[in-house]
Amino acid sequence: MAANTILPVIGVPIHGGHLGGADSLYSTVQMPSGVPVATVGLDQATNAAILAVQILACKRNDLEDKLRNFKKELAQGLKV
Repeated sequence: MAANTILPVIGVPIHGGHLGGADSLYSTVQMPSGVPVATVGLDQATNAAILAVQILACKRNDLEDKLRNFKKELAQGLKV
C-alpha cells in the first residue's frame, strides 16, 4: 500500500509469530527506494499516533498547541 500513495505512511510492526516480530519489523524498514515508510518500534502504536499528530501539526496550529502540552506532560511523567 505504501507504494500506491503520496501520503505519509507510518509502519507499526507487531510482535508475534515465530520470529518474535522481527519479520514484521524487517518488512516495514526494508522498503525499496522511493517507498519511504516511517517505522516505530515493535508494538509502539502510541508512538505512531504521536508521530502522525506531529506531521499534522506542521499545518494545524490547534494540534501544535495540544502536542506541545502533551509533550510537556510526558516530560513531567503525567502521561504514558
